[in-house]
Amino acid sequence: MKRLIVLALACALAPLASATLYKYVDKDGKTVYSDTPPPSADAKPIHVTPSAGNGGPASKPANVLEKELEKGRALAKAREKKTEAAEQKAKLAEQRCEQARAIYRTYEDGGKLLKYNDKGEREFLSDEEIEAKRVSTKKEMDEACAGS
Repeated sequence: MKRLIVLALACALAPLASATLYKYVDKDGKTVYSDTPPPSADAKPIHVTPSAGNGGPASKPANVLEKELEKGRALAKAREKKTEAAEQKAKLAEQRCEQARAIYRTYEDGGKLLKYNDKGEREFLSDEEIEAKRVSTKKEMDEACAGS
């Protein structure tokens, strides 16, 4: 709101901010523009007002500027949200990769491993089952850690 008031005040005072320039021809025949009149030459005063048609902020109405500002804020917020989502996705991918590595190390280390059968009883995995699990877990680990 304060920005809007300052902008309106600046637009209201812009026509009052005019400058006086002096135009004269020097002894070499060149046309010179200056903000102070020359002591010896015949100078013509020129009143210059700032142009609002240069595409700057003064050339647009306040409501248009406010809409553009709001649009910029929305874009910045969307970019921030997208960045946060990408960071979260990268964090989850890293966790998935670590979990896959831990499971793979279990099969890689060897030893006797247990599983539960259909009856809910524990039984040892055979060497072939351990090797098959190691290969499948290696594949899963490679997929999970591909982006890391």
